[in-house]
Amino acid sequence: MQYCNSECQKSHKATHKRSCKSSLRGKTGQPDWVLKNRTLAFVGDGPQQVSYGGGKYLWGNIPAIDVLQLEANEGEAHGEKLRLLFAASGDLRNVIKTITQLPESYTQTVEVTMNDRDLDIVARNAILLLIALVVEDFDASADCIIHVWYSAFLRKSDLDVLQQRIRPLIEEVCHKLTAKAADKLLAKTWTYGQRSVRIVLQKSAWDALLAFTDKPKDLTMEQARKLRTNVTLAEDRMDFRDRHLWLQPPSHRVAMVHFRENGLLLPFGTSHVDFQQPNPTMFQDAESWPMKDDADPLHGWSSEEVQETSNGPASDDIYGKLFVQLQTLLVAFLRRLSGLQASFQLFQMVASDVPGHLEAGSYTRIELVPNDPVIFKILAAQDCLANHDVVFSRFALMFGLFEAPRIIGAAMKDEHTVIEKWPIRLKLQLGQPGAQEEFNHLVCGGVSSKEFYLEWKRLGRKKAILQQTRDAMTCSYTVMSQELVVKGRLSKAQENLSSNQGFSNFTGKTLRSRQQNKARILTEEVDFAALVVVVPAMGASRDAEEPSVNIIR
Repeated sequence: MQYCNSECQKSHKATHKRSCKSSLRGKTGQPDWVLKNRTLAFVGDGPQQVSYGGGKYLWGNIPAIDVLQLEANEGEAHGEKLRLLFAASGDLRNVIKTITQLPESYTQTVEVTMNDRDLDIVARNAILLLIALVVEDFDASADCIIHVWYSAFLRKSDLDVLQQRIRPLIEEVCHKLTAKAADKLLAKTWTYGQRSVRIVLQKSAWDALLAFTDKPKDLTMEQARKLRTNVTLAEDRMDFRDRHLWLQPPSHRVAMVHFRENGLLLPFGTSHVDFQQPNPTMFQDAESWPMKDDADPLHGWSSEEVQETSNGPASDDIYGKLFVQLQTLLVAFLRRLSGLQASFQLFQMVASDVPGHLEAGSYTRIELVPNDPVIFKILAAQDCLANHDVVFSRFALMFGLFEAPRIIGAAMKDEHTVIEKWPIRLKLQLGQPGAQEEFNHLVCGGVSSKEFYLEWKRLGRKKAILQQTRDAMTCSYTVMSQELVVKGRLSKAQENLSSNQGFSNFTGKTLRSRQQNKARILTEEVDFAALVVVVPAMGASRDAEEPSVNIIR
């Protein structure tokens, strides 16, 4: 690791020594179940897997992508407005990566619409965007965004931004809404030069949004730490943690345990003394930690890009590399944003309700021996090396992916132009230079080779029947124009559909259902991560009036 000066190094000597001599760093270091020669918690007749933590997904769990890939699609010289709809957005990672990678030659307007049904996600996205606009210094803004986004505890300077720069903006809105009905939709726009943020929420959600700028009054720092570590270091989850750690390089194990212990996204060895305030966007009450115990900032970013990030001599500091990568990315995002005409609009509703709140028009773009831990490396390797094309073909046929999209006038594209169909699949053959490194990155990451994307093209001028497809796929929608990308993950349920008998029976069930309702696609056992839908221009006419939204001035 690297230090800012000799005094810093001396003060950290004891901790450094303990970390360097940790058994986790040894190539032969063994999990607790091996050392104690006991049965694993998740094997045999023991209790079923216990979920720890809340059900919030505040961090992305599939690597960020540039959804435009402008040069490969419309072309670098594209001179028209770009309109992007992330109708079940999750966090900001795809928005940030997409805007950052716009060509410098692009000078037109960018309109981004984001929606998520979870208020925690919408509130955090709104706060992070406002920080990006109100904090003038790019470096200070980037650091503040990183910690509000990923760190469980904040510096006083971060909390000052939330309470002195962001809270007054929301407070002013809430004061004007006192007499409004709790379920009334209300919109407020803040404009900073050529950039703006518009938030559309129910009155009750505006009141809740205000709470994201300040921690619960009765929550102390020690209580917050305990709430978090009770989840991230839960004793009952030790074997699950060890199984995951066993797949990682030795030095990464130390860093991962370190992050579970302190919850700060910082280079290893950085002083924690300034981080004394619970992050109010994570601690919304004094009784729980909102995320599951295995939530990890690394899962939202390309493991290869993180590994390739230079972090000085601390080459094994995986979270330090992520911190540096995010710093670089966010500063680039802020610089690019400063020269753009850009608007952001945020909603909080179910994805199928979003179209009724959008203006007519097209969007440009709609993740051994008994108990020997080595067995888990073998199992992980099997997933990474398996070819899932046959399974996907059965899945697509079974659930009507070849014919059902025609209902909304779409068809699969033969050649992808936004992202590869299987972007995470291993590409190098055994023996080729870099093949082992590519394999190691995949095994260590939070993804497998099962993640896939589908790109679609529009057929004719039929209106998209979003309401009819509401029950068709359990997934999120990101609307784009002229192209449709479906992002998903094959689950064990689909893989187990390989027997002819199971396939035949399920097909019969599917066909009978189609006779009853041709617009419905059966989705039993579907485990999609996200869906990105393209809705081209619909013309000026509308089937129904836009729901009433009050504008707050």
